[in-house]
Amino acid sequence: MNDILARFLDGEGRLKQLPQKRAYRALACDYLADKFEYDRDYTETEVNGILSRWHTFEDYFILRRELVEGGWLCRLPNGSRYWRNRDKTPQNTQAH
Repeated sequence: MNDILARFLDGEGRLKQLPQKRAYRALACDYLADKFEYDRDYTETEVNGILSRWHTFEDYFILRRELVEGGWLCRLPNGSRYWRNRDKTPQNTQAH
């Protein structure tokens, strides 16, 4: 695991805060996106549930928005279906 990302995780691997620095935030989004399977559809409720399990600050709304706006997750305009974006490659950011 990336040492930078580890600073934002608790002992159970849950995100403690969403990093402010863009490169660090991308690492956190990559980490969260990895909790979703490719070639599977998710409901908004399922997305919220997965995100809720992987962070401690009780704001899955902002995490869901970050994943969608950043292209890690795709969704239908009405929010009825989400899926992991195969075109979004993991960030190889060496944040300083």
